[in-house]
Order: sequence, then structure tokens, then C-alpha cells
Amino acid sequence: MSVVVVGLNHRTVPLSLLERVTIDDARLPKALHEVLSQDHVSEVVVLSTCNRTEVYVVAEKFHPAYGDLRSFFSEMAFVAPEELAGHLYVHDADQAAANLFRVASGIDSAVIGEAEILGQVRRAWEVAQAEGASGSQLNLLFRHALEVGKRARTETAIGRHVASVSTAAVAMAGQRLGALDGRSILVMGAGEMGEGMVRALATNGVTDIRIANRTWENAADLAERVGGRAIRLADLDQSLQEVDLLLTGTGASSMILEHADITRVMTGRANRPILVVDVAVPRDVDPAAANIPGVTILDMDDLRAFAEAGMAERRLEVESVETMCIEELDRYLSISLAREVAPLVSRLHERGEETRRAEIDRLQSRLGNLDDRQIEAIEALTKGIVAKMLHQPTVRLKDAAGSSRGERLAEALRDLFEL
Repeated sequence: MSVVVVGLNHRTVPLSLLERVTIDDARLPKALHEVLSQDHVSEVVVLSTCNRTEVYVVAEKFHPAYGDLRSFFSEMAFVAPEELAGHLYVHDADQAAANLFRVASGIDSAVIGEAEILGQVRRAWEVAQAEGASGSQLNLLFRHALEVGKRARTETAIGRHVASVSTAAVAMAGQRLGALDGRSILVMGAGEMGEGMVRALATNGVTDIRIANRTWENAADLAERVGGRAIRLADLDQSLQEVDLLLTGTGASSMILEHADITRVMTGRANRPILVVDVAVPRDVDPAAANIPGVTILDMDDLRAFAEAGMAERRLEVESVETMCIEELDRYLSISLAREVAPLVSRLHERGEETRRAEIDRLQSRLGNLDDRQIEAIEALTKGIVAKMLHQPTVRLKDAAGSSRGERLAEALRDLFEL
């Protein structure tokens, strides 16, 4: 069995398709069990963020498992499997681990080095564990990935002075508007993304920060902590008519503001321009609203272009993290391979002990006249013989673990000793 990852990310598909395969927190348990129900999958973790949706599985057979996962993605996106196949990437074994290490370290994100991804990897794994979907192989992989992500941020400068997606969204808005201080700004969403944007606004000297959220208590709590003002959804139109900028990044599974909503707002603004920065995936604001006079909408595609423009100075840090990921991959593979052969080695030695014990029991009547010291000597002698006989097969098996030769040796041991 091998670890396989199948996914889509911000480089392989347009935003319009990526948002169709995004899996929110409410749908995640169902998605895990749907994948786990497939015949060729024994473990699964689903990682879905604003940059990617990836499904990590332990597969008994690669091609059937890939077919199942391709169907899973196509059903979510309502796209024919053949049409989606060209956008999917798939990695197995060490390349699947390498992919996750790059993700956790932040170098696979649109905003290189962003810190939010490490928490997202952790939560994806925790949900899989809670649902009984992640077992020993994926637990080892994701535990190691979190170590890689932490090491990248402590031993390199990849995360230094780096915007998260939320702070990058604020920086992009500031660049477009010229300055944010003195502006009136509405933030929609009081979760991790919303709080990140609110704190970035406060750092930029913005004093008129309004916060709207589906749950009023969450908006009020965040507003109290940052000196903002909570807005009830019933008053959303009024605030939108007054502010200069709307920042939104909720976890809603469908659009919150339709074309008609923005048209109504602009009528109330007397066509005074408004900038909308929508970094939600799926998007919170109907992208067609950008055609309304006075409305400018920036989304995740714009944020990626904005982040890429500042990448030149960070290339050396990316190279440092790439090197670190390669080192960690070697360490992970060593640990993984040792764990892979450990049960077989253990069973081999158990079989040797069972045989030794059975022979001593069979000859017990002949050993009845021996004293304790003589019996101890026989025990030590027979144990030593078994250990020496099994030592070389054990060493050979461990040395060849992970290779085709290792597979042949393992199969031979299973057949010869009926393990």
C-alpha cells in the first residue's frame, strides 16, 4: 500500500473551477467518509484551502484509487472526469510526501511563506483523526509535515515580513487605493481570515473598521477586541453605501452578495466608486458585479499576481526551504521504511520464539531431571541460536526496505515462514 495525493491548486485550474471543488468545514466529514468508502482506499485526509483541494489516501492499488478520486473531484465540480483529468495532479509514495512538505512549509502558497497554511494542515488532519479516516501511515506523514512547516519558519526567513493571505489582501487594497488611513472599511467575516484582515487594517492606522458576520456575537466580540464596530446583516446595505472598501473572506459555501445586491448598493451610493477585495474561495461576491459602473473587484487571482510581484527578493529563502524539504523527505522515508518492515520482522522473531518454545515443551519429559541452572543454560542456548539464525534475514530485509528487492525478500519470508 502507498500514499497517493490527487489534487487541484491555484496553478492548475482557474479560480472559477477551484472554488467548485472547495470543501468547507461543514462538508468535510461527509467528504472523508465518501472517499473512505471506496474499495481501494484505507485511509484519507482532505486538505481544502483557498489555494488548493488535495486528497491524501493510502491506496491498495494506485490506478483504481486514482480513478475513484478523479470521479470524486468531477462529481464535486459537475465536470466530466475526462475534462477534469488534465487539471488534476497526482503523486504517490515519496512524491506525495514531498508535495505535502512543500505545502506545509508555505512555498506552495500564492502568498509565499504565509503562516495560515500550517494551521489548515493541522485542522485537516485533526478532522480526519476525529472521523476515524486517518490511520498509522497518514498520521506519520502529517505529523512529519507539521514538523517540516515549523522548521521552515524557525530556521529560514521564509515567514519573515511575509503577509498571510489576509494581510496580503489588505496590502493589495492599500496599493490600489493609495492609502488606507482615513478610509471607511467594511470587513465581512469574523473567522480567522476576517480577524487577520481587521488586525492588518488596525496596523495600517485605519480607525473606521466595520465588521459583519453571519453570527452577530462573533462580529461583536471581534469588534470589541480591535476597536471596530459590529454591523448586523440587516444593516449591510447601509454600510456598503457608506464605506470605501469591502474586504471579504468568509467560509460560506455560496455567494453572499449577488449582482442585484451590488446594483442596489451602488444606486444608494450615487455611483460613488467602491473597491471590493474578495479572497474567499468560493467567492462571496458575484464576479459579474465588476461590470457595474463604479465597482472594482479584486479576487484570489489578483492576489496571486500581487504576491508574485514581490517574489524576487524571496527566491533565496524558497531555495533554502526546498533544500530543507529534501532533507526532511529523506528522514521521513527512513522512518517510514523502518516502520513498514517492523511488523514483519517482529512476526518473524515471534515465529522463531514459538518454534523454540514448542520444541522445549516437546522435550520437557527428558529435561525433568535438570536443575534450574541447567534449564537456564538451555534457554539461553536455544534463544541465542534462534537470534543468530534470524539476524541476517532481518538485516537484509531492513537494508532493502522500500525497494523492489525488499518487496521480494519480504514476500519470500512470508511464504517460507507462513507469516
